[in-house]
Amino acid sequence: MLGLGKKDTSLLLVVVALTMLAPFILNPFPSDSGMAQFNAGYPDLMQRFVIFGIFAIGFNILFGLTGYLSFGHAAFLGVGSYSAVWMFKLLSMNILPAIILSVIIAGLFSLLIGWVSLRRTGIYFSILTLAFAQMSFALAYSVLTPLTNGETGLQVTLDDPRILGVSATADGSIPVTNLFGLEMRSAYDMAVGPWTFTFSAGYYVCAIALIAAFYLSIRIFRSPFGMMLRAIKSNQTRMNYTGLNPKPYTLAAFVISGMYAGLAGGLMASMDPLAGAERMQWTASGEVVLMTILGGVGTLIGPILGAGMIKYFENIFSKINDGVLHTWFSFLPDGIENFMVAVIHPFVGKGWHLTLGLIFMLVVTFLPGGLVEGGQRIAKALRRKNKDDDGKSPSTEPAE
Repeated sequence: MLGLGKKDTSLLLVVVALTMLAPFILNPFPSDSGMAQFNAGYPDLMQRFVIFGIFAIGFNILFGLTGYLSFGHAAFLGVGSYSAVWMFKLLSMNILPAIILSVIIAGLFSLLIGWVSLRRTGIYFSILTLAFAQMSFALAYSVLTPLTNGETGLQVTLDDPRILGVSATADGSIPVTNLFGLEMRSAYDMAVGPWTFTFSAGYYVCAIALIAAFYLSIRIFRSPFGMMLRAIKSNQTRMNYTGLNPKPYTLAAFVISGMYAGLAGGLMASMDPLAGAERMQWTASGEVVLMTILGGVGTLIGPILGAGMIKYFENIFSKINDGVLHTWFSFLPDGIENFMVAVIHPFVGKGWHLTLGLIFMLVVTFLPGGLVEGGQRIAKALRRKNKDDDGKSPSTEPAE
């Protein structure tokens, strides 16, 4: 289907199912139950899941296929966001032109940075990309304030011209982002017993973009171009001896990866028309590295899983405070209740980074292939168990 093999088609269908059914999958607990704290099926968080999934998929095309570790990909995310907001300010609030401009500008910016950075390999390449990202952050934060609005961030206002749109609505407010009239903030709530499921237009636009980005990544992985990138990762020196120049391939991978980041930045601004310099900090670049490693470097679905896990911890575990913990352990005697809260307190709330760090250490130590390897091991163990069960033959008496 769609030029994919059976295995890749199954993987694509899994991603389609996960994204389309996310409002149900991420709301497993009733809204009025104590476990509703762990529900993640609200639009803002679901949008972040898929947007950072796109960001991680693009980064994996560079790091997973070529082995070039970039610490500056947040620069392309930020450039994409700024480009989208400027399109909202000057043209219209339709997200399609904004997203297209974000991808184009991020691609051109990554072409420039990649052309310089790829003159070096290994740690020197990583340091160069980090330097460019920090330079971009400094420019956006203080130097290019007429374009970026500095530390306040760039946002739409009532004074914006918007050539193809209105500067203000009938009630005098700022127009909202839309896709040919479909507002990104529009949502529908469906109540099923004690559960409430929210279906957001903005989320499904991002989900369709994720599916398209994932499909494109599969085609890249399975193409002759993808095989060349794997050869570069395996032994670039040997490629040089064969007469093949790896630079055009690595530069192409860098630009494609940057365009993915620009798409993520454009979608981020489309859901919330605001762009700030903090999106270009080195910490954002480090975050996408963690997402890719946690999910599985060089795998197709791994970056999506890694992005989902990190954003889940950031938004769900960070909200578990002492009050929630006391509610959980209220059935225990006071002394034991306070002891349990004191033990768990460092790992939740503001200490969610500690829990995530421990998980990351365990994954790197015992699952070098990330969460994907963990899933493969579980599936292999289940298949082996089923095979052993099916292979048991009934006892027979020896022939006389």
